[in-house]
Amino acid sequence: MTGPAPDGCGSSIGQQPDRIRKRADFLRAAKGARVTARAFALQARIRESDAVEGPRVGFTVTKKTGNSVVRNRIRRRLREAVRLGITLPLRSDHDYVLIARREALSMDFRALSHELERSLLKLNDPKRAAAGSRPTRPT
Repeated sequence: MTGPAPDGCGSSIGQQPDRIRKRADFLRAAKGARVTARAFALQARIRESDAVEGPRVGFTVTKKTGNSVVRNRIRRRLREAVRLGITLPLRSDHDYVLIARREALSMDFRALSHELERSLLKLNDPKRAAAGSRPTRPT
């Protein structure tokens, strides 16, 4: 893992991020910043209400990735990568959504964890925030 996380990042040891479970929260996160990786796409957005302390993470695995057994295995791998990532630079006022790809199932777990950390660092990059949260898509 890398050095210390930027200000406002990182979860304390032993504290796991809460889960996002409501559809409205997933839709709000979809409007935020996005980083793509081989095994997943990561969406993040600042949480408007501070009723919940600490970061929240949601997981999405669509039916086109496979049957229920495959989807559940992918979801378990992503949840474990977040759980074991004690030093992940998760900001306490953000919601994160991981949208899985089929590659998350066959990828080496260490590489998956490294890719998650790299994606979070990319999202937290101050240069990225100054340039805008999300690139415009061609219409």
